[in-house]
Amino acid sequence: MTTADEYKAEGNKYFAAKEFEKAIDSFTKAIEASPEPNHVLYSNRSGSYASLKEFGKALEDADECVKINPSWAKGYNRVGGAQFGLGNFEDAKKAYEKCLSIDPQNAQAKEGLKSIENAIKARNSSDDMGLGKLFRDPNLINKLKSNPKTSKLMEDPALVAKLLEIQANPQVNAMQLMSDQRLMTIIASLMGIDMDFTEPPSNKDEESKSTSKTEEQTKAEEQKQNVEETPKTTSASASTSASAQETKKEEPSEDKDVEMEDASSSSKAEADQAKAEGNTLYKQRKFDEAIACYDKAWDLHKDITYLNNKAAAEYEKGDYDAAIKTCNQAVDEGRDMRADYKLIAKSFARLGNTYLKKDDLPQAVKYFDKSLTEHRTPDVLNKLRSTQREIKIREAAAYINPEKAEEARLEGKQHFTNADWPAAVKAYSEMIKRAPEDARGYSNRAAALIKLLSFPDAIKDCDLAIEKDPNFIRAYIRKANAQLMMKEYTHCMETLSEARQKDLEHNNGANQHEIDQLFNKVTYQRFQNIEGETPEQTMERVSKDPEIVSILQDPVMQNILAQARDNPAALQDHMKNPDVAKKVNLLIAAGVIRTR
Repeated sequence: MTTADEYKAEGNKYFAAKEFEKAIDSFTKAIEASPEPNHVLYSNRSGSYASLKEFGKALEDADECVKINPSWAKGYNRVGGAQFGLGNFEDAKKAYEKCLSIDPQNAQAKEGLKSIENAIKARNSSDDMGLGKLFRDPNLINKLKSNPKTSKLMEDPALVAKLLEIQANPQVNAMQLMSDQRLMTIIASLMGIDMDFTEPPSNKDEESKSTSKTEEQTKAEEQKQNVEETPKTTSASASTSASAQETKKEEPSEDKDVEMEDASSSSKAEADQAKAEGNTLYKQRKFDEAIACYDKAWDLHKDITYLNNKAAAEYEKGDYDAAIKTCNQAVDEGRDMRADYKLIAKSFARLGNTYLKKDDLPQAVKYFDKSLTEHRTPDVLNKLRSTQREIKIREAAAYINPEKAEEARLEGKQHFTNADWPAAVKAYSEMIKRAPEDARGYSNRAAALIKLLSFPDAIKDCDLAIEKDPNFIRAYIRKANAQLMMKEYTHCMETLSEARQKDLEHNNGANQHEIDQLFNKVTYQRFQNIEGETPEQTMERVSKDPEIVSILQDPVMQNILAQARDNPAALQDHMKNPDVAKKVNLLIAAGVIRTR
């Protein structure tokens, strides 16, 4: 299942490639997959919409962003950029000012505010007298029809036509306002000014109004002449340029969205001093006082090192839930600030340690793995592996059930009797899981594996059975059979010798006959004539056997063999030594010593 973080990373990738529609789709999926509302995701999607110049949707997401996290300065930059794109300069200005009230050093907000002020200045000096903004709304006519102050006026088709002309070209048609009192009423209503034109003016008023109109016309003509003599700067062009500039700055890629804002050097110094005090208190195990110092440091300067230290104090204090909350805050803030990945790795590692302390091993594994993704360190890697091993141990322990193990053993026996070797292996494997300390499960599975000609695996199972029960003779015999099949004659003889000794010590030699038979079989196969080989050739081959050569070159064995030639009865005394007996029997089997 894809997580919110994965969708977010995908969205950032698409945004960097300027595939804004795909970026929006990924951020939308991230928002839906996020277990809690995430302000950064809405911020990123807002930036994507702004890049497509869909400023209405960009504003909706920006508003949601600041609603989720009102203390996040970057969110107000998003609001400002969207409002700017819509031409709502005053609202954009308020948003940037709000950002600066939270973070006075925010360079993005400062630049945005400067652009807003320039755009307002350009608008106020333009020929449309500020009408561009008032008449930009595509729903203007419907709004005027629903307004009690203008609804009756909108019943006149000619007036509606005039409004549409002004809306199409505010600069050219602005002078119509001066000659139509109804249009003045509409403008006043749009600007939120209560103007009453219900009483007919006196002649004196008419004269004054006429004079004023002439002055306004003159002023407008002068403005028109000035514009023609200098490069044109309309409010619309200023708004478009500023909006494009703001949109470019508001990209929501991981790199853009997590810029770290530098505090002043003085606040940084004060924060480090508070951190140093916290460290001293931490060493003195005064954790509450240390936490207060780290909080102070964080308030002075946004550096997630302070949050990591705070989480360490909460961890040592035993307040694990608080430590988890602080670590998560450190990760979120670190992402937003574009913090060093090593610091974020420490936050994840501490989350892992905290969940380990709470005995929540799956969560511990999750965060150790996240830490290693950010920055790989041997300590965290070892903790991850040991935790994973512990999970397997616990799962295995929880699965143990002697009654189920016996059921699996009987099932395996039935399959073995029916020569269904794969089914027998499966049943005995289940027995081992249910009773991992029972040597019979490993030995029985080895017997089935031998039938399947899987000799190395059978030997491994026999070794496990012997490890569980060193006196389990059947495991030795099955191991020797597998070694014989692999023609590992020397190892096979060693296994049988060990089996013989264990059998004598613990079973009074109950299995000696079977062991001796297998030993003779091994000896015969090891030194038997190869087809087409003469006795002389066989003897020459046997004499070159490394183990035979080693025995014959042994000074002790040379002395024993010399005594045996002079006094055969003396050999019987030497055979009481198991090591000597083993070597003598091997020489007899090889034909080096011949018996009558």
